[in-house]
Amino acid sequence: MSVRDKSCSRDGRLQDVFGAPVAELYETAAGPETPAALARALELRSFLALTEEEVARIRDRIHAATAPERDMDELFAGDLRMDTQWLQTALNARDIYTTALGDLLRTMPVPGPTVRPVRMTQHQITTSQPPAAAPAPCDAGAARHCRP
Repeated sequence: MSVRDKSCSRDGRLQDVFGAPVAELYETAAGPETPAALARALELRSFLALTEEEVARIRDRIHAATAPERDMDELFAGDLRMDTQWLQTALNARDIYTTALGDLLRTMPVPGPTVRPVRMTQHQITTSQPPAAAPAPCDAGAARHCRP
């Protein structure tokens, strides 16, 4: 199954921001002029979808191992410890991807033509000349010798 077909917890937010279902966003991203924000958002979404699938798989494995109908003799602390470490790692990765995707969606430019105000005023620089300097004294400068 392709990552495009997997659901993700942030699909609704992507649809709200970009105004199209995720499947259409992937089709748009396959075009030659893909906006950078869309490409990055879909890349993060793909990582997030895979990570969330892994979290669900580990969660289900832990639930199956600790189900009430399971024989207690089949329960091993080492297996649960390893699954717990895997789950913690997958949840950390999910947090990183959701934060990165949220930051991207929050800070990306608004879609559509960007209008920047043009500054039409010219700055004027005003200067004044320094007061007229008096002639230098005869002993000014060591290399020159003044003649009276």
